[in-house]
Parts: sequence; structure tokens; C-alpha cells
Amino acid sequence: MTSQLEKALDYSLEIIGRNMRELDYFPERLENGAWLTVQKDRMPSHWVDGFWTGQLWLAYAHTRDEKFETAARRWTGELSHLKETTLTHDLGFIFYLSNVLGYRITEDDELLADALHAAETFTRRYNPRGEYMQAWGRIDGPPFERGRINVDLMMNMPFFYWATKQSGDRNYALIASRHSRTSRHTLVRPDGSVSQCADFDPESGAFLRQSTHQGLSHDSTWSRGLAWGLYGFAEAYRWTGDLVFLHTARRIAEYAIANAPADKVPFWDYNSLDIPNTYRDTSAAAVIATGLLELADGETDDTLAQRWREEAGEIALSLWQTYSTRDTDIPAILVQGSRSVPHDLKNHPLVYGDYYFVETLIRLLRPDLTETIFGDR
Repeated sequence: MTSQLEKALDYSLEIIGRNMRELDYFPERLENGAWLTVQKDRMPSHWVDGFWTGQLWLAYAHTRDEKFETAARRWTGELSHLKETTLTHDLGFIFYLSNVLGYRITEDDELLADALHAAETFTRRYNPRGEYMQAWGRIDGPPFERGRINVDLMMNMPFFYWATKQSGDRNYALIASRHSRTSRHTLVRPDGSVSQCADFDPESGAFLRQSTHQGLSHDSTWSRGLAWGLYGFAEAYRWTGDLVFLHTARRIAEYAIANAPADKVPFWDYNSLDIPNTYRDTSAAAVIATGLLELADGETDDTLAQRWREEAGEIALSLWQTYSTRDTDIPAILVQGSRSVPHDLKNHPLVYGDYYFVETLIRLLRPDLTETIFGDR
């Protein structure tokens, strides 16, 4: 398996190098052989920016090739204007995979200021009445906007934990832990399945219902949402040591493994009525793989840790052997991603699928880098 994964990483570096030469703005998804880029003037669309800078930083960490560092610094610098926006709930995705990742790799303090500024801006989406971070919409929007969370937000909580560790201000970590507990109670079901969204009364903070935006139905399990939950709760445990988060991540991992198809790459929703004749989501598979490795790194049970690592390796191998773009001229790494099937966005490469595939490979092949890049510091 190792030799195959080494080939996968070498190939991924080739694709990153190609895109580094050809891209003129942040990529989001690929259609008709070309990357569609972020809408510059639509702030919510910028949630994907960090996945491209993250690929560049990981490429530099692995190779120490200055061309990757130069590109990573340039693209990271282009994100500075986002540090004051309140129009996205994914400032963690943006700045954690650009400025924070770059700082961990280079120890350059100049990368810190924008990230800490963004963390402070991000606190404005917190609703103390329901103890949650608001998902989509304006922070002064109507109740249905101000009262919704999504599981995607769990991936932004490490940004707050990091901000507390870096600044000494406990408020960031308190918000992260409160939101994580709220998400556990309202999004994670007893069997380990995950709802994408939950709705609250923003004035009283009362939980109203589970819901969805990209999944099949309110009570189904959107596969990438489950992946965000797995990785997010595993990170919450590593940052806090709270066993509740560890047990939650384990439960989600068990669901992902038990409900995976034979080749380990999930369909877009675990409850799709059209399985097996429906769309896969390789981005969900990549996030599940690296989430399992995050869980393994914090695991207290050695037997379980080994199980999580083996499952992650099998997912990575399947992605490489069956769902990669090798032997094509496609400027992406993975095919058959599904951004949002209900919105007719499916069966295409996705920048975040590529990022998490590279992260998985780095974690599997370069354990010497794992603590430096992904540890709780």
C-alpha cells in the first residue's frame, strides 16, 4: 500500500504545481475540464479559498521546495481582506488552512496578525442564548438565518481553540466548546448518523428541529456532513481532552465504517433512495479518511487507533486506484465529488476533496510532520 500512496502523493504534487502555474484565482470546482473560481465580490463563496492555500503549504512542508512556499505566501496574502467579513461562517476554513498552517510550517510571526483578527471577527456570529455559531446568512438577518447551525461549522472550531492558545484569550475556546456541545446534542443522532443542520429560535435559543441544505432530507445523513462531524469532533477532543467529544467522534466513525460501500467511497447521502445507482462524493471520503487519522492521533485505545488508521489507508488507496485523474489531462486530483446533489452540483472534482486527499497522504506517509502541522499548538 505504501508504494501506491507514495505514487499518489507524487502525482498530487504534480497537479498542485500545474495549477500553481495556471490558476488566476481561487478554485472551487472543475467543470468541462477547467476550474471554476470563486466569485470575487460574493463573500460567502470565499469559504473554499483555504483549500488551495492549504495544498500549497502542504506541498512545501513535504518537499521544502521554495516555489511552493513562494506561491503559498502570495495566495495567503490575497486572503487578508476577508479578515473583517461577517458574511461567511467559514473564516476558520479560510485562515486555519492558510495563515495558521503557514505559521506552523514556517514559524513566521507575520502570518499571525490576520488570523487573530479574523478570529475576533468570527466571534460576531456567536449566539450566547442558544450557545451556537450561526451558519449561513447575515448576522442581522431574519430569524431563519440567525437561528441555523450546520455541522460544517465543527471544522471551524479548531480556529477558535488555536486563537485562545495563541492569544491567551479564553473566550475563543469557550465559544468553540459551547458550540461543539450544542452541535453534539442537536446534530449527532444515537446511532452515529449526523444531521447537516439544526434550527433554533434565535431570541430564546430554543432548539426547534433538525434540517438540511445539501442532504436528501431532514432526517437523512449527508455524507460530507458526517465527514465534517467526524473530523470536527475528533479535533475538539484533541484540543480539550473532553471525553464526550472523543466518544462522539468514535460513534460517527463507527457509522461511517459500517455504512460504507465495498470500495469505501460513500454515496452523496447515506439514505439516498437510488443507491447504488446514484452519485458518489469523493470529497466526503477524503474528509472521512483524514478525520479517522485525526481521531487515531488522539485515541486513548491503541486497538481502536490502529483500526482508524487502517480504514483511512484503505479509503486513500481506493481513492487513488479508482477515483483519481491519473492518465488524464484533468487539472485536479480526484473525480466524482458532489458539491450539492439537490442543487444539481454533482460528479465533479472539488478543491476541498483534493485538499483532504493530500492531507490524508501527508498524515499517512509523513508522521514526522503530523504533530508540527496538525497538532494542538
